[in-house]
Amino acid sequence: MQHAGFEAWCVGGAVRDALLGLAHLDWDLATSATPQQVRRLFKRTVPVGIEFGTIGVLDRDGRMHEVTTFRHDVQTDGRHAIVQFGASLDEDLARRDFTINAIAYDPIAKVLRDPFEGRGDLSRRLVRAVGTADERMREDRLRALRAIRFAARFDFEIAPETWAAIVDSAPHLTRLSPERVKQELDKTMEQVLRPSVALTRWRESGAFTALIPVLSVRVRCGVASRRHTAAAGVGRAAAA
Repeated sequence: MQHAGFEAWCVGGAVRDALLGLAHLDWDLATSATPQQVRRLFKRTVPVGIEFGTIGVLDRDGRMHEVTTFRHDVQTDGRHAIVQFGASLDEDLARRDFTINAIAYDPIAKVLRDPFEGRGDLSRRLVRAVGTADERMREDRLRALRAIRFAARFDFEIAPETWAAIVDSAPHLTRLSPERVKQELDKTMEQVLRPSVALTRWRESGAFTALIPVLSVRVRCGVASRRHTAAAGVGRAAAA
C-alpha cells in the first residue's frame, strides 16, 4: 500500500499484544486509502464493513486482515457511529477506546506512533480511556465491558477516571443489543484466565444490575452467603 502512495499502519490489539510479548495472528491496518482504493490494490477482498471504511484483505494463506480507512466519528448514539473519512492517523487513533489500543506501527519504516502514551500505560499495567473517559463511554457503551475484560485479561488496573466513567455508564448499558453483550461475555470466558475477576467488576460497576438483574441478585446473595459462612466459622472458632 505504501508503494502505491498511501499511508498504512498496523493498529489495534496486535500492536498492543506484540508490545506485551504475546502472539497475535490477526494484524489489522489503518490507511489513508479509501475502501474503493483498497479493493483496487488487492485481488482478494471482502467488504466486511465498507460503510464504516473496512475492507477484509485475504493474504496468501487465506487469512483475512481488516484494512480500515482513517476516520473520525461525526455522530453516535452509544451503539452505532456515523463516520467520516479523510482523517489523519492521529485523528483515527483519537477515536479509539483505550490508550493501550491507540498505538500504531509502521513495519516498513519501523516507526511506532503513540500519541496517547499507550506504551507507558502498558508499563504501568493500566487501562485508561483515550481523552475524556465519559465521552468515550457515551460513544459506545460496550467500552465499559471491554475495559473490564482487558483489565482482567492482562491483570491491569483501571484508571480512576475511567472506572468512574464505567460506573456512570452502567445504567445505559441496556442500549446495547443482547448479541453484543453475549459476544463480550464469550470473549471474557475465552480470553480471561480467571473470569470471576471480570464478573466481580461487572457486579461492582453496576453492569450486572443493568444487564442481568437476576444474576446480579444471585451474585450478591452468593457473596453474602460466603461472608455469613466465614463469619459463622470465626464465631465457632472463638467460642471453642
